[in-house]
Amino acid sequence: MNTSSLDKYGRYALLLLLTVNLLNYIDRQIIYAVFPLIKDDFGLTDTALGFLGSAFMVCYMLSAPAFGLLGDSMSRVKLASAGLAIWSVATSLACFASRYLTLLFARISVGVGEASFGTVSPALLVDYFPKEKRGWVLSCFYLAIPVGSALGYLFGGILGQKFGWPVAFLIVGIPGLLLVIPLWLLHEPERGGREEKVLRDAWQTRAGYRSLLSNRTYIINTLAMTAMTFAMGGLAQWVPTFLYRIHKLDLTQANTFFGGITILAGVTGTLIGGWLGDFLQKKTNRGHLLVSGWGFVLGAPLAVYALVTPTLDNCLAAIFFAEFFLFLNTGPLNSIIVNVTHPSVRSRAFAVNIFIIHALGDAISPTVLGWMSDLWGLRNALLITPIAILTAAFFCFLCGRFIGKDNAKR
Repeated sequence: MNTSSLDKYGRYALLLLLTVNLLNYIDRQIIYAVFPLIKDDFGLTDTALGFLGSAFMVCYMLSAPAFGLLGDSMSRVKLASAGLAIWSVATSLACFASRYLTLLFARISVGVGEASFGTVSPALLVDYFPKEKRGWVLSCFYLAIPVGSALGYLFGGILGQKFGWPVAFLIVGIPGLLLVIPLWLLHEPERGGREEKVLRDAWQTRAGYRSLLSNRTYIINTLAMTAMTFAMGGLAQWVPTFLYRIHKLDLTQANTFFGGITILAGVTGTLIGGWLGDFLQKKTNRGHLLVSGWGFVLGAPLAVYALVTPTLDNCLAAIFFAEFFLFLNTGPLNSIIVNVTHPSVRSRAFAVNIFIIHALGDAISPTVLGWMSDLWGLRNALLITPIAILTAAFFCFLCGRFIGKDNAKR
């Protein structure tokens, strides 16, 4: 293919992978929109309710390293499409869960499918585009986080209240099955084929996971993403319930407000963060880190205010601005993973990143916050999340000390 054809096919691949990623986050987040309904049906504590989210994340993170190995040695397109099929079927089958353990097993199965797609898709996507477009491309791809999450809340709130939570799972699970074949037929690009310089280093390929442990930028960047994931994962899962309990909104209102805010703040924050990160990256190799770090610094106090203000309007406004600044990091921090790792180990790099950020992040935060909510109330439990956000900012600024040398080594 010539350059024009490659760019056109790259845009098609981006659109297809973005659409699948939207379904990924819709199916992942819909359960949090119907937490109150599941709690009432099964008579659960907040700890047990939070564990539904934690169990999904534990399975997701434990599956990721295996898919990372497979993704660096076999077709990433086939792995991604198989993952889509698995999680779509599992989401739909949750409709038939008549007890807690059955629903728990369904969510664990969703974690396996999403781990397959989530591990290989970012490394696959960047191979369709040149290096200077990575921040923007990954920001577009990760628009699925705010938009898909928000749609999960909206669909869950509306469908759950009108038809019941089992029907909501069935309806959102079906569309993914329609995209399995188009994704399976996607042409896979050469690994690192659009980069200016690709080192065919056999040692790097053999070293695999071991080579990542000596990459200081990669490790510290992953720690920043871990702290961010703990905070944002916990907030994403509990804020609709917070609005339902503390501000006395009904289920549809709580999820509609939070979903609408997440779409608006997430889309603008993610796109501006990707553009600003690429712009600053041309001036300094710390550009992506500066955008992310200052976004965390600005977002933390806004998150505190959203949780403590007694006024609903002020709470919703603060949630919007907090989410806007927090979503600035989405494209930049994922771009750093690509930029400081060799093409031969990128699927493994994303696999390790997924494992760590979820093992220490949102695999535990729903249950921890649920347990703290049982002890001290939901508002007090959520107030630990801004501390995690500031921790993410610290790691971003620390990472800037090493990124120049690690970029040169790759």
